[in-house]
Amino acid sequence: MDLGEKILFDVFVMFVAAKLGGWVASRFGQPTIIGELLSGVVIGPHALCLVGKPSAELVQALGQQQAAEAALQGAHRSLAELGLIFLLFYVGLETRLPELFAVGRRALAVAALGVSFPFLLGYGSMRLIGRADIEAMFVGAALVATSTGVTARILHEIGLIRSREARIILGAAVFDDVLSLLILGVIAGMGGAGRSSPLDILFLVAEVLLFVCFVTLVGVGTIRRYGPRLRTSAHSSTPFVIAVGICLGLSALASRIGLSPIIGAFLAGMVVGEARSHLNIERSAEPVYSLLVPFFFVVIGTEVDLRPFVDGQLFGLTAVLTGLAVIGKVVGCGLGARGLGWRRAAVIGVGMTPRGEVGLATVSLGRSLNAIPEELFSAIVVVSVITTLMVPPILLPLASGLPRAGEVRAGGDERADRHGGSDSRDRAVGTEDARLLSVRRHVRTP
Repeated sequence: MDLGEKILFDVFVMFVAAKLGGWVASRFGQPTIIGELLSGVVIGPHALCLVGKPSAELVQALGQQQAAEAALQGAHRSLAELGLIFLLFYVGLETRLPELFAVGRRALAVAALGVSFPFLLGYGSMRLIGRADIEAMFVGAALVATSTGVTARILHEIGLIRSREARIILGAAVFDDVLSLLILGVIAGMGGAGRSSPLDILFLVAEVLLFVCFVTLVGVGTIRRYGPRLRTSAHSSTPFVIAVGICLGLSALASRIGLSPIIGAFLAGMVVGEARSHLNIERSAEPVYSLLVPFFFVVIGTEVDLRPFVDGQLFGLTAVLTGLAVIGKVVGCGLGARGLGWRRAAVIGVGMTPRGEVGLATVSLGRSLNAIPEELFSAIVVVSVITTLMVPPILLPLASGLPRAGEVRAGGDERADRHGGSDSRDRAVGTEDARLLSVRRHVRTP
């Protein structure tokens, strides 16, 4: 079996495993991302060796075992990166700039504190145990991102999806993604180029902000002006082809200037999403999403080595990181929701606890830059799985005591809402809840 045949076989096995794992996870009421990750662990070179392990013929053809493994790993990571780029493009496609401002200052406060607390806890804990500065930064960034698809599903099932708490969670998750990507862009620039002086860090922050502002302002204006003309194209696939070209182009541009490609993909999605009233890009993108995105999570799973956990080497570190991940979100987001009452603050804090795709992308990027060792990479992936699985049984009893949509709140809550300064804006986006929920569809809860 030559290299081309082995890569094709691996792609087939990973695709079947992803779909089967996602189906099994959904049958147990869990997000499909969990099934895809775990299926990658099972079929990977550290378990059943169905993928990623070169055959004897391939080793002989390439001269040595290490070269054959590197060739397969490079092919897998290229496929995973393509899936990741399209994932962030789809997330951006479902995000609109007005939604970032419509949910008000309360959601921004929840997102800001929910980002800063986990980052500081992760960074500080790694530095206390003697880890390198750049390694500690990647761990802190990996603990930042939120995945609220599970939360959205539970709130919908118990009738709270149109509540203020749900709007704050979903709105804060959008801000959370943006802040996480900004942090990732800065840290990736530091890790890739070795820039760590205060002036270099300031330059990187400015570089990220300028890139984001330029693409957003110029891109949104351009797409709003010329987007309607694409609807009259003779070929129905033309808008989607142009959208994919913008995605790949901005991803390459971001990488070229030293940022993460997923920042360019996310911004491309946000820009193209401004033409949603004229074009139906989402429907065209869904088949490609279903094909490519699962490969990212399966490949992440194949690179997880559970042997250190069997030996007990990583249990302590994983437990500490899991605790910090939970505490950072519950405390940080809870403080951002202060004034709404302890139960509502707890619902918001727990709802923001699951770690998402940006977190996995962060730790994967750190690994590719040799900033995160193998054992720490595996620990962060396990933390992402645990924080996702633990939310439903905790959130359900917390949210069960809250008023459903349409019920009158007590006067104290109304005063708290006025104090938060965003109630009128929250009511203004009441009809946007379904679209806010779709922002998180990339988690693809069943």
